[in-house]
Amino acid sequence: MDTLWDNIEKLSAVCRAAGAHLPDEELKALQIGKVAEEADEAVHALHSLKGLTTCGDAHTWSEVQNDLVGAVIAALLAMHYIDPTGARATFDDILHRRTRRGREAAAV
Repeated sequence: MDTLWDNIEKLSAVCRAAGAHLPDEELKALQIGKVAEEADEAVHALHSLKGLTTCGDAHTWSEVQNDLVGAVIAALLAMHYIDPTGARATFDDILHRRTRRGREAAAV
């Protein structure tokens, strides 16, 4: 069974092939922008769910979650674009550091 990072690597190869005509730095920047776009879609779905939009769209929590996962995938792809060989280790290091308080609270 493929792991999350195996799937990110496969998707990255497909996306990089599609963007092969772009300089590497531009491809990285566009992918980082994609993270913001996907996160914005989650916010829009949330606003719609709460009746705060005028467009008449009706969203569900499932759609909010779908957009959040899209943002996570976009972020992992951006990390892979930035450092294809070190993205996994970098992610693990940052996750460990940023979840320290939660681990400490759970241990009490």
